[in-house]
Amino acid sequence: MDSFNNHKGVVTPLDRSNVDTDQIIPAEYLKRVERNGFGPFLFNDWRKLPDGKPNPDFILNKSFYDIGTVLVSRRNFGSGSSREHAVWALMDHGFKAVVASSFAEIFHKNSFENGLLPVILPDEHISTILDRANAQPGYQLFIDLENCEVSDDHGLHVPFVIHEDSSTHDFRRHTLMNGLDSIGLTLKQENKIDQYEKNN
Repeated sequence: MDSFNNHKGVVTPLDRSNVDTDQIIPAEYLKRVERNGFGPFLFNDWRKLPDGKPNPDFILNKSFYDIGTVLVSRRNFGSGSSREHAVWALMDHGFKAVVASSFAEIFHKNSFENGLLPVILPDEHISTILDRANAQPGYQLFIDLENCEVSDDHGLHVPFVIHEDSSTHDFRRHTLMNGLDSIGLTLKQENKIDQYEKNN
């Protein structure tokens, strides 16, 4: 898993609440066993009209927004099923972070396990960012995980948490900054595991 320390990228504003995993990656595209290849089907049902043509009103079909690496949405992002493919699809498209006022618990956990940064901000700051991104195609956010702050070039400086529990926040921040998923954390104990196997 790649480490995440800080990132500056174009914002893709998805001004919706309760974005569920069935919308992020529809079930018919879950047949792949690899973690890549899901990006083209991200938000597929919203990106396409009934005749299969691109929906010109959907944000990812608009220039300057389709190159975004920071997705900003509202409350309860990632609700619905527990499919890890939702995180894979977002990352395969090129997103490095998702900023929202709250996340569904399993999606939140899956994000950490794969290196996608979920940033929790109060509703009023989410509204400010969405307004600026909609008004200024190409608008960028700087996400500093080391200092846990989101900023832009227009005076925004907002502290953030990645988990409401402080000890879990510190642990998840550590794993992201060091690129450690569950396997990586286990391998850090390799010497102790080897010693245990020799003694037993």
